[in-house]
Amino acid sequence: MRKHRLAAALAAAFPFACAVHAQAVPGPTRDLGIVTITGGQPTSLPTQVTTTMEGITRTEIERAINATDSEDALKYFPSLLVRKRYIGDYNHAILSSRASGTGNSARSAVYADGILLSNYLGNGVGGLSFPPRWGLVTPEEIDRVDVMYGPFSAAYPGNSVGAVVDYVTRMPTRLEGHVRVGYVVQPFELYGTNETYRSWQASASVGSKSGDWSYWINVNRTDSEGQPLGFASRTVSTGTVGTSGTAVTGAVPERNTANAPIYYIGHSTQYHTIQDHAKIKLAYDFSPTVRAAYTFGSWQNTSTNRPQSYLRNASGAVVTSGAININGASFGAVTGGDLPLTEEKLTHFMHGFSVKSRTQGLFDWEVSASLYDYDRDHKRQNAGGNTLPGAATGGAGTLADGSGTGWQTLALRGTWRPGGEKGAHIVDFGWQHAGYKLDYLTSSITGNWLADAPGAVSSDVGGRTRLQALWAQDVWRLAPTWKAVLGGRLERWTASEGRTRIPGATPAINTAWPDRTETSFSPKAALSWQWRPDTVLKASLGRAVRYPTVGELYGATSTVNSQSINDPNLKPEKSWTAELSAERELGNGLARLTFFAENTRDALYSQTTFDPLANRNVSRVQNVGRIATQGLEAAFNAQDVSLKGLDLQASVTYAHSIIKENAGFVSVPGDTVGKRQPNIPRWRASALASYRWNDAFSTSVGARYSGQQFRTLDNADVNGFTYFGVSRFFVVDLRAQWKISKTVTGAFGIDNVGNDKYWNFHPYPQRSYVAELKADF
Repeated sequence: MRKHRLAAALAAAFPFACAVHAQAVPGPTRDLGIVTITGGQPTSLPTQVTTTMEGITRTEIERAINATDSEDALKYFPSLLVRKRYIGDYNHAILSSRASGTGNSARSAVYADGILLSNYLGNGVGGLSFPPRWGLVTPEEIDRVDVMYGPFSAAYPGNSVGAVVDYVTRMPTRLEGHVRVGYVVQPFELYGTNETYRSWQASASVGSKSGDWSYWINVNRTDSEGQPLGFASRTVSTGTVGTSGTAVTGAVPERNTANAPIYYIGHSTQYHTIQDHAKIKLAYDFSPTVRAAYTFGSWQNTSTNRPQSYLRNASGAVVTSGAININGASFGAVTGGDLPLTEEKLTHFMHGFSVKSRTQGLFDWEVSASLYDYDRDHKRQNAGGNTLPGAATGGAGTLADGSGTGWQTLALRGTWRPGGEKGAHIVDFGWQHAGYKLDYLTSSITGNWLADAPGAVSSDVGGRTRLQALWAQDVWRLAPTWKAVLGGRLERWTASEGRTRIPGATPAINTAWPDRTETSFSPKAALSWQWRPDTVLKASLGRAVRYPTVGELYGATSTVNSQSINDPNLKPEKSWTAELSAERELGNGLARLTFFAENTRDALYSQTTFDPLANRNVSRVQNVGRIATQGLEAAFNAQDVSLKGLDLQASVTYAHSIIKENAGFVSVPGDTVGKRQPNIPRWRASALASYRWNDAFSTSVGARYSGQQFRTLDNADVNGFTYFGVSRFFVVDLRAQWKISKTVTGAFGIDNVGNDKYWNFHPYPQRSYVAELKADF
């Protein structure tokens, strides 16, 4: 990757230049650790905050990364991990960062061209799931990706405490078209499953600029078979010696996360998902310095889950119901909760609109708004007593309907340069509004769960949250070699219309929660010093307040195989984050060493455990008293290393993240204090080397490593190599790209070459073979 990404690269991208047919532009220039690129689409990230930033361009992605989804562009960024389980993963692909794990989706901010993709209706996964809406950006749309680490810009809410990611997508300057097809094969062997899963993708795009008008249209279809993700089990110690129950074979002996013996009796989750994406971008230049832009995105998903039993009776028939007997011990009946079938049909729409000026003179301004709408969000599932094989064609079940859920944003922003572009001060300021609405109605179906209308209400939960903010920050050039950034963010948060209605509970629950309002102020500061001509030193400090999401406050759900318990009295989590960095130019690259620290009080955590008596997963959200994290991150990036055409990037991160205080507990009081923060490994590293053999052919090798980590607050999950566990891993990926002709390019890759079997609650993909063919016109 080129180190345009160092800092707020791309700062002066005012020419609105294009992607594929962009004209040559001047090379990057550095000023107190900030890199400025005078070409390409403008980033939404702050362009002057002197803190750690990284980035990657479209060319680098295409040459070196097997990118089937937009989140794959982040695969080799320092300290970042996206928990992507399969191609098109729409409900669990959560971004983690230095001190925020894969259970904390609300501790990062993901945008596309400044439009919010992060789903702050909830946090993590539980009864509902809230990953960023990655599907609204396809890999072929990407012009580049920029990442800012930490909550050091006043322009972002407290959710930015982990990282801020901005996908900058293409907007051409002349007629261009693109067609791409891809195919992935994954042989998968685990427990009683030995299958090959296949996925394919096809996309087409066209764009142009005519006079003051520009447009970009992209369509994409993904048809993906994922590997099994969840597994039904029986704990050996719960069996009763005897002959009752159907004697079965096929149960797989294993150990759970606590190292207790268990049997896996089947896989409970294996998705086949078909996703259709459409994007239209329009732009109109009122003048060379004022542009209006509108973006419409449509994402449709049809997903089917079909479980599979491993059990066979004496005659060899598949066993999918009733009490079972394994090795002379009887166990509870197999139910529809063990082997659930689901059908999901989702249609989501995204709108984004902005008008902005880019004079780079005394004053610039911007007005922007966005809307994300769950137009249709249906999930059908069989009931616990409705078991296979009959459940495959009908019977009782439920319909969960999230239609009408969504969020909207509005922002006003200005930039004042009293001394011009090179003056002593550049002041950014603005006002922001973000509103979130959750409506989630679950109803029973007594006839045919696959097709019938909803019946009696099982649960009805929802509510609204709203965040309004005033912010300002001043970039102050103290001296030719010194620059400071001082800022602050004043926020007012409101939670309202909260409700939790569960008629079937004992006693019945029908609660309208009282409204809440809170305010907070978050100061920010950064300082950079050009210590030597090739070395810059930087320091950053920022406070972040992450308010509870509407799902955490009100989103209780209950299905046959899962339950989520809400808490309307949750406190906002409050973090102080700091970093110290040294960056050194190496002529053909850059080396960076960063010390980071974070102190978080009232951390918001959702924990999922398995209740063997109820035979279902139970998720609870809670505040954790205080978590302290300190760490070091080293990154290196260079081009033409030792020989022309060899580019190398590498990073290694050490994090010491400990729960210091917590009144809550898992089993006994105090059992979480002194334990490691869940989903934060002590060590992680990545490396990516690409070599351009000639103008037509290139190859790359990537490697990713993560050390041991825990998923539970009490660190009782000592076995990470099983369902519910989080394991260490070392994965190597390969890619070769061949430019067959002037317009046609082919690529072949292998992800997870060593076929490492590793876990993050669910199993990650095993060795996968990737083939692509692309034509550019």
